[in-house]
Amino acid sequence: MKNSKVRLNKYIAACGYCSRRKADEYIEAGKVRVNGEIVSELGFMVSTKDKITIENKIIKPETLTYIRYYKPAGYITTMDDEKGRKTIYDILPEEVQNLKPVGRLDKDSTGLLILTNDGDFINDLAHPSIKVPKVYRVTAQGKLNLNDLEIMAKGIEIEKDKIAYADSRIIDFEGKNTVLEIVLYQGLNRQIRKMLDYIGHPVISLKRLSMGPIDLQGLKKGQFKYLKPKQIQQVKNYLKKLSKDNKK
Repeated sequence: MKNSKVRLNKYIAACGYCSRRKADEYIEAGKVRVNGEIVSELGFMVSTKDKITIENKIIKPETLTYIRYYKPAGYITTMDDEKGRKTIYDILPEEVQNLKPVGRLDKDSTGLLILTNDGDFINDLAHPSIKVPKVYRVTAQGKLNLNDLEIMAKGIEIEKDKIAYADSRIIDFEGKNTVLEIVLYQGLNRQIRKMLDYIGHPVISLKRLSMGPIDLQGLKKGQFKYLKPKQIQQVKNYLKKLSKDNKK
């Protein structure tokens, strides 16, 4: 980040602290100080020469980093766990320990996670209004039929006032079980598992294959790869187009 002036919320997001939207909330709440003074103006301009703090924590620019990671089963997707369960940060190398995940996969699920310190990137990929498609390969107990798929497409109330939707297709039958490809545009907690439980076909295995244009190609379980600048720009262009299309 150069010494040219930028909006305070953009500076905070570029430092990897949070998204611009969240930065605005901190500013409006009077939690942001510039050179020791509380700033409540959303359009306030700053540079790298200024000292910015949020709740007394100094915010400094850092190199923005993006990785795709093949999460193995047995680990939860969080930085800390009060119950002492194993997290992905127990097996990720130190060089990427500062990166935050875009969404989560539960302990028993495997597949693609995107991690970054770019707050705006996280917000855009996960924001419900943009509706980034997430593709999963799921094996469920029993033999599903077209009626089951229609129920999932029309929506299931998995929690009070929370309706979950899924586009699904049957790929194969393995013995008494069904292999599905499921596409989600939401990010509700344990959404696929709750939907399949509801229709009486509990999940046996669940793997996320892709999020938007990013997939697992070339990755083995437990492995990560950095996204190249060209890939990052492709994703940002994709998100812009998706956001624009959804507003039509």
